[in-house]
Amino acid sequence: MSPSRIRAIAAKEVFHILRDPRTLVIIFLMPLLQLIIFGYAMNTEIRHVKLAVRDQSHSSASREIISAFGSTDYFRVIDQSFSAVSNQEIFSRRLAQAILILPHDLSEKMGKDRSVSIQLLLDASDANSAQIIQAYCQAVLASKYQQTMFTTIDVRTRTLYNPDLKSAYFFVPGLIAMILVMICALLTSISISREKELGTLEQVLVSPVSAMDVLLGKVIPYIALALMDAFIILAVGMIVFHVPFCGDLITFLIYTLLYVITALCLGLMISTLAQTQQAAMMMALAVTLLPTMMLSGFIFPIRSMPALLQKITYIVPARYYLQIIRGIMLKGNTIAQLWQSGLALGIISAVVLLVASRRFSLRIR
Repeated sequence: MSPSRIRAIAAKEVFHILRDPRTLVIIFLMPLLQLIIFGYAMNTEIRHVKLAVRDQSHSSASREIISAFGSTDYFRVIDQSFSAVSNQEIFSRRLAQAILILPHDLSEKMGKDRSVSIQLLLDASDANSAQIIQAYCQAVLASKYQQTMFTTIDVRTRTLYNPDLKSAYFFVPGLIAMILVMICALLTSISISREKELGTLEQVLVSPVSAMDVLLGKVIPYIALALMDAFIILAVGMIVFHVPFCGDLITFLIYTLLYVITALCLGLMISTLAQTQQAAMMMALAVTLLPTMMLSGFIFPIRSMPALLQKITYIVPARYYLQIIRGIMLKGNTIAQLWQSGLALGIISAVVLLVASRRFSLRIR
């Protein structure tokens, strides 16, 4: 490897980037749009749930319970009278998502400090929403009547790292991991494929450069651009979605650099396989987007996957970076606490770069 030749190839790649508006759009505009769209779309919080109440007690105690539900942002108590409408019809006509039934002896049992049974009916056609609504109902009742008839044990819970249980705290770090690996692999896979289509790759191959000179020269400019993207996405996530950053910027920079190098090496390997830019883009999206979303723990917990899929996740770079970025942003983890995930990223990066350089060397020969 020659530093001067690597600098020359890197400078040539910078000129390509500056003169190609499509590349600039992919680098700067596409990540922001993805973060904003996904950040708002991927929201597990449910608000303003339509709650129908069958008040058989008509007492001050029942009115107090109804008021407790109506005073939160999570429920919207429907004012209509459902005395002549069956429960099934309420759900069939989508008049409500939940029905709260208060017994006629509610006030009497509360006055005698006895246990009271309150029935909650849920529309479970959407199972995930039904579970969330059930948890909300239990939380409202427990917060108001925790030490009366609803429980005999005083359990005091303290939620760490995400006390308000905001889904943005979970999804935004995952979006940073997904966007970075997708953009980095997309850019580098296109860079060599573009030269194949334009016929300029032959000019590079006949010049006195090695395969590693070409690969490093093409990767270095994208490393700088990807790090810029990472800090822009991080800033937008903190400003727009109010996600905290409890860790150290240096730790974030070091591990993000390692992750970016891994993603860029993956894009280089794809570029040695694809003959056209369109094929490179499709391969980059297939190799990065689906595994990152499905097999990294971004949406679905890895421990709940089948054993075979759990083993496959060990070769997905985003699995390790998700542990890193969530640890840095939410827990304030240090370099020493995240070294195992960093080592795994380094091994994956070295293997992918070795494979890409060997395939490119064969093409040169």
